[in-house]
Amino acid sequence: MKIEVLPLGQLQTNCYLIHDQQEGLIIDPSGDAGIIIDTLNKLDVQPKAILLTHAHFDHIGALEEVRNNFNIPVYVHEAEKEWLSNPSLNRSDKFLGYEVVASDPDYLLKEGKHTIGGFTIEVRESPGHSPGGLLFIFHEQEWIIGGDSLFYESIGRTDLPGGSLEQLVDSIHQKFYTLPDTYTVFPGHGPKTSIAHEKKHNPFT
Repeated sequence: MKIEVLPLGQLQTNCYLIHDQQEGLIIDPSGDAGIIIDTLNKLDVQPKAILLTHAHFDHIGALEEVRNNFNIPVYVHEAEKEWLSNPSLNRSDKFLGYEVVASDPDYLLKEGKHTIGGFTIEVRESPGHSPGGLLFIFHEQEWIIGGDSLFYESIGRTDLPGGSLEQLVDSIHQKFYTLPDTYTVFPGHGPKTSIAHEKKHNPFT
């Protein structure tokens, strides 16, 4: 299994393409839909779904175009099911000069093991940055796609509606730090890190 990291959109939000034997998953289609589509086509990968760590505007900027291009379903946490179609909730009306609007999700994710196409993923809830924050764990590869909860020696902002510093720190300790130290964390912004590194060096946790 391979992972492609594409920093896209105005905030250089990481879009992740997980692929194995011409089958793939798109996690957080943040922007620049053409780049996502072209990359998948060059890799000869057919995506099976779009997964969202959360639904802030900078993680869904290319969602509708990519979804329609490949005709694939979208998965998000129930707490943010209305955010895709509501610029006030996804905050695009506050931060951008235009509104980001997408159709409603196809499926709502809860904690637990999920099989999508040929991929088996553990989903954990990690509220704090946003109420419906999720992390996607690929145990065989020791990968965590963590959204905007845990960054390299930092954490996600908690000053947006639905955010909570106390809740976010608790999520990091209960949902990230309970995983083995060897696991790699692929965050929503910036470089990858590891559980071991953050336990030792993250000043916020």
